Amino acid sequence: MPALVLLGAQWGDEGKGKATDLLGGSVDYVVRYQGGNNAGHTVVVGDQKYALHLLPSGILSPGCTPVIGNGVVVDPSVLLSELSGLNERGVDTSKLLLSGNAHIITPYNVTVDKVTERFLGKRKIGTTGRGIGPTYADKINRVGIRVQDLYDESILTQKVEAALDIKNQVLTKLYNRRAIAVDQVVEELLAYAEKLRPYVADTVLVLNQALEDDKVVLFEGGQGTLLDIDHGTYPFVTSSNPTAGGACTGAGVGPTKISRVIGILKAYTTRVGAGPFPTELFDEDGEALRRIGGERGVTTGRDRRCGWFDAVIARYATRVNGLTDFFLTKLDVLTGWEQIPVCVAYEIDGKRVEELPYSQTDFHHARPVYEMLPGWNEDISKAKSFSDLPKNAQAYVKALEEMSGAPISAIGVGPGRDETIEINSFL
Repeated sequence: MPALVLLGAQWGDEGKGKATDLLGGSVDYVVRYQGGNNAGHTVVVGDQKYALHLLPSGILSPGCTPVIGNGVVVDPSVLLSELSGLNERGVDTSKLLLSGNAHIITPYNVTVDKVTERFLGKRKIGTTGRGIGPTYADKINRVGIRVQDLYDESILTQKVEAALDIKNQVLTKLYNRRAIAVDQVVEELLAYAEKLRPYVADTVLVLNQALEDDKVVLFEGGQGTLLDIDHGTYPFVTSSNPTAGGACTGAGVGPTKISRVIGILKAYTTRVGAGPFPTELFDEDGEALRRIGGERGVTTGRDRRCGWFDAVIARYATRVNGLTDFFLTKLDVLTGWEQIPVCVAYEIDGKRVEELPYSQTDFHHARPVYEMLPGWNEDISKAKSFSDLPKNAQAYVKALEEMSGAPISAIGVGPGRDETIEINSFL
């Protein structure tokens, strides 16, 4: 019953797509369990680069069944467009399964997201404006639209009416926007029904039966630990639970069925959007990391904020996720620095703090305490084993492993599918 959770151990964009793709040939099912098209993965296969926003990375592995779980919020137009784009490139997408309990991102959710963010002005969160937060809010407020509702026009109409009763009041009276017509929304959503029907399934039943049959199931989180709605840098977070517990609720499997939890760590740190970031760099080193690492959001297109590795965050991710392994990505990006700073603790009001402060105020005022590690100049992209790495690169990896609290079982030394060093098997 091998069930693995693979998630981001920082603020997202750690290279989860590469890690999932690495396992794809040995995995029977890959499951997205939260988020929506506000997350993105880049997977490089040979000379082909694939940018995935909503689909699980397993869609690129021929023997794997990709699953969009009940915890995901789905924009039908984005999903169908992404499927069409892959089909045009010769990728077979016919095995995709979509939970009938997943919530639909409606046109009014996108509208509310955009006007609310603009209204906040300097207090904005930095959302992608894709309707993710409002859709999760509708889910919690029990006025959400689920995939299964597309197949009962009467129920769909009633639910859209209920949702727009309040939203139209807000849009017209607070934001001075036009009211949204119920019939227009219903008509648009119904147009997706038959196109999505081949993929809709009881994914909870499918996944639990797969685990009972000793199939290998990989649960893939979007975003990262520090963007978790409960355990991240609130309020500068996403609207769901990318942490390991989210896999259980977002896919419908019990925690006793999870055998390993793999955290993806970038060899430095990046973040997109607003919010605290203790190791953020505003100098030429930060610009070099951004340029060499190609640090631009797959989904947002925004430049990522860049900084040195933060071991405090890594330890926190180990704790809240129960991590059993790390996959360290983009080690190659650090080639060329004479010395590489690593944040080992924070200084807050003159005191050294080695664990993530629970107080938002304290974290906002945290200043990094760095330890300098020797760098390397050798090209590491051809390394096939840990011993192939330069001694200083080996020492850097070992130091990060000791500071982070879980073994590093794989290392990314380049963007390609084959540019990975496997130290310990995840299966």
